Amino acid sequence: MNKRRHKRIKMVLPVKITAKDATNQQFDELAHTLDITNSGARLGAIRHPLKPGDKLLLQYRQRKINFRVVWVRQLEGTSEYQVGVEAINHGGETWGLELTSPDVTEARAVEVTVS
Repeated sequence: MNKRRHKRIKMVLPVKITAKDATNQQFDELAHTLDITNSGARLGAIRHPLKPGDKLLLQYRQRKINFRVVWVRQLEGTSEYQVGVEAINHGGETWGLELTSPDVTEARAVEVTVS
């Protein structure tokens, strides 16, 4: 049974996240998306442990979007996490990208360097 509400689109976008860690200290971290939907994303290169229910602010270009952590998975043998997030109170245009156009729905990957 597929629980997904939206199709995932493989897309690597550089993002900055702001959240609070387990000691309630705010941190900023550069990361990237691995795939996105209209209302969520799977993030990679996360170095701070998060837990489901945590809230974070994600910045992509000039957009600042509030997300809720849905799931967290630590990559085996590393201190890196992948995190599934869902937008909170989004207006349907979370990323500012046209995700329904034919060229995007083919799930083409976009290579981006995060520095």
